[in-house]
Amino acid sequence: MDTQTLINTGVGIILAGIGWWSRMMWESVQKIEENLHRVEVDIPKSYVSKDDFSKTMKHIEDMFQRIYDKLDDKVDKP
Repeated sequence: MDTQTLINTGVGIILAGIGWWSRMMWESVQKIEENLHRVEVDIPKSYVSKDDFSKTMKHIEDMFQRIYDKLDDKVDKP
């Protein structure tokens, strides 16, 4: 074998390795993008919206206030 054939074979093997590695990275990025999209779709299903949380907290605060008022009335009675 002459030197040019060895160089061409070596460069070909190196480029094939780089191509394989690039393909693996591309597939990994695609899988990560799919997983990210699934998470973006599932988040609204799993978590309470800010408005719903605020309404619920207001309701709970009102209930506690009523309980405190009743307790104050009980304490004042002889």
